[in-house]
Amino acid sequence: MSLNKDTAKKTAELLLQIKAIKLNPNSPFTWASGWKSPIYCDNRVTLSYPPVRNFLKEQIAKLVEEKHGKPDVIAGVATGAIAIGVLVAQELGVPFVYVRPEPKKHGRENQIEGHLESGQNVVVIEDLISTGNSSLNAVKALKEANATVKGMIAIFSYGFNLAAENFKKQNVELTTLSTYEFLLEQALDSKYINSDELRTLEDWRRNPNEWKQ
Repeated sequence: MSLNKDTAKKTAELLLQIKAIKLNPNSPFTWASGWKSPIYCDNRVTLSYPPVRNFLKEQIAKLVEEKHGKPDVIAGVATGAIAIGVLVAQELGVPFVYVRPEPKKHGRENQIEGHLESGQNVVVIEDLISTGNSSLNAVKALKEANATVKGMIAIFSYGFNLAAENFKKQNVELTTLSTYEFLLEQALDSKYINSDELRTLEDWRRNPNEWKQ
């Protein structure tokens, strides 16, 4: 996965500026998984800032076409990537569907919402990659619906080895606008963190499930 360095650093800078990504090495966050973490990322915040969401929309649409050509359909992973997925689909002028974590318990019991035909080429949009499990669950649902999944584009990834292994195992090509490495580089350059905090953030990424402050 080769990244455009300028885009990766610009993405990181914007996410830090609007506090979509918060770095707090001295007072860690607790994730839903129970992990203690010096970083918290909520890319839904980007939707509240038109210049930021426009930048992301344009860069993701560009990546989709560069990596996979123009797809038949864009699929967003619910719920975090529905809005950015719609924006990307609009930019490319193609249909949009979204994928739930599991089928609805009532009505038509859909897991994929929207019109998707068998054999259509799909690029999946995600807002954030941690372990990759929920993202790959969406890919599985699309493949079961006989879609041809060309790949996935995400705004940001923590870059865990586990995620890389999961995507490799499922043979899904993942491309992200920015990564943890570029985030730390940008955070240091912009003085969001100092060198001691950088070490803390690097230590966490090496072993996040056992990290203690």
